[in-house]
Amino acid sequence: MAHPMQLGFQDAASPLMEELLHFHDHALMIIFLISTLVLYIITILISTKFTNMNLLDSQEIEIVWTILPAVVLILIALPSLRILYLMDEVNDPHLTIKAMGHQWYWSYEDTDYENLGFDSYMLPTQDLTDGQFRLLETDHRVVIPMESPVRTLVSAEDVLHSWAVPSLGVKMDAVPGRLNQLTLISSRTGVFYGQCSEICGANHSFMPIVVEAVPLTHFENWLSLMLEDA
Repeated sequence: MAHPMQLGFQDAASPLMEELLHFHDHALMIIFLISTLVLYIITILISTKFTNMNLLDSQEIEIVWTILPAVVLILIALPSLRILYLMDEVNDPHLTIKAMGHQWYWSYEDTDYENLGFDSYMLPTQDLTDGQFRLLETDHRVVIPMESPVRTLVSAEDVLHSWAVPSLGVKMDAVPGRLNQLTLISSRTGVFYGQCSEICGANHSFMPIVVEAVPLTHFENWLSLMLEDA
């Protein structure tokens, strides 16, 4: 999860987030090179009194500074389009979870099993135990099996919400009357935190999301316990 004074992204916990981090580094390097070139040219123009006549009227330079930006945009657009298609891809999910936004909590249903659903509320500060995070812990976590594609259906019952978990590289708006979907795959075990990312009212800051990725055997044990309680 994020820590104080952090400048970069959280550590990737899914293949999709790894792709997003790679694309971020790729685009940032291009921006750095362009900024360095522009700063160098400005410094040269300011620090010297000489003028190159070829810079004042040159067809070759105009061709270069027209084609070069087009090439740079292509180098950015192609990886971006690839990731956009990867984010929309849903290939044979092993599990389907429905996340419904309310004011101001989340409710979850496992649509592959009957009577398996629960509400997820933020834990009050006075109920936190050692090692738990204020404003991020919930009374019920979303448990998923690691290394398994999980389809998440996202909607809302009242106003706009947004289901977002940065470590997994997922963020989807929850719109009343509309069913959006996303796919997440956790590449490692762990507990990943997120929050509603759409301003939804007075307690918008108090509806966190906690996703716990566990091995398949542990997920089956948790599933059997939840079904017994239901």
